[in-house]
Amino acid sequence: MKKIKFLIIAMMAMMTTTAFVACSDDDDDAISNMQRYQNEVDAVVKAQKKHNKAILLVAFGSTWQQAYDAFDLTRSEYEKEFSDYDVYLSFSSAICINRAMAGENTDKRSFYEPKYWLESFGRVQYAEIIVQSMQVIPGEEFSRVVNAMKDFGNNSNGDLDDQYMSRVVLKLGMPLMYTEADAKYLATVLNQNFSKYAQKGAMCFMGHGNPDEYDTYKANVRYTQLEEALQKLNKNYFVGTVDMTDNFKVQVRDRMIEAGLVSGNVYCAPLMSIAGDHAHNDMAGDDDAWDNGFEVNEDGEVEDTSWKKYFDHMGYTIDPEAYKDNGADGLVKGLLEYKDVRAIYKSHTRNAEVVDYYHSMYPEE
Repeated sequence: MKKIKFLIIAMMAMMTTTAFVACSDDDDDAISNMQRYQNEVDAVVKAQKKHNKAILLVAFGSTWQQAYDAFDLTRSEYEKEFSDYDVYLSFSSAICINRAMAGENTDKRSFYEPKYWLESFGRVQYAEIIVQSMQVIPGEEFSRVVNAMKDFGNNSNGDLDDQYMSRVVLKLGMPLMYTEADAKYLATVLNQNFSKYAQKGAMCFMGHGNPDEYDTYKANVRYTQLEEALQKLNKNYFVGTVDMTDNFKVQVRDRMIEAGLVSGNVYCAPLMSIAGDHAHNDMAGDDDAWDNGFEVNEDGEVEDTSWKKYFDHMGYTIDPEAYKDNGADGLVKGLLEYKDVRAIYKSHTRNAEVVDYYHSMYPEE
């Protein structure tokens, strides 16, 4: 019995040791991967540095070629209009970065997190750095952009020159709807592009939104403000989201009914910078949970059903031609595919605000 007990203890000790070794190996891999990514970004920046100022465009990310085309077009325009800056593009989503590197839907491409780009900018000592958020609202993803800038400004790796850090000009370009005034202006731009649909029926925009617990900066209100501004131009405009509580497609339909739109044409377009999974699947996809009716979840939403299919089952008329992928007249387009929306982002870059994270570890206080 003692021998068996001893063997069990010995086996447990071996398992514990193995576990520690495995954790150590994982840590080594993580460190080597981080260093590899940094080396790759360093090589890109050293090869492409032509000026003393840089602009970093930071998007959440995607794995759709249509989205990549929109990003490439945007970066190309930035390079022309900000000709004295070097322009780079970054993703904040690790999932999107990894899938892009694996070539999940397209050719393999490398989009690194902002922290690697900023570190490289510090190593080559750009005199001015503008980080432009490509988010629609200042929500959860925007906070990641801000946090990356804080880490850079405070030299979190501890390897950048203190004198350089004390003099570098670090600026932040705000999201598309940073203020209520931005939302009102965006309404006029959207109306220029979508009025023909609003004249024929309900024109519904699908934003992302934040769940209540992640509603950073209380940014969800921008969707409500946008809808209010749009409805002053045409009562047939509506703005919903995939994540904002009480503003799902079900609540959009409730507001449509209150406005007297109980039938007729419904058109949907993504209120997102690019057309990726949400646009193609959640909005214009063929997912359909209809079973002689829909079951509404505890949040008041119908799950596993696209906006297109939902409104179709609710008795509205859906024009299939409007949902052809990236068609000249189609609705499955991201906001960056519209020239006048790109112009808004560029104006935010021109008006980027100076931030001074270097002199305070807690600049918000």
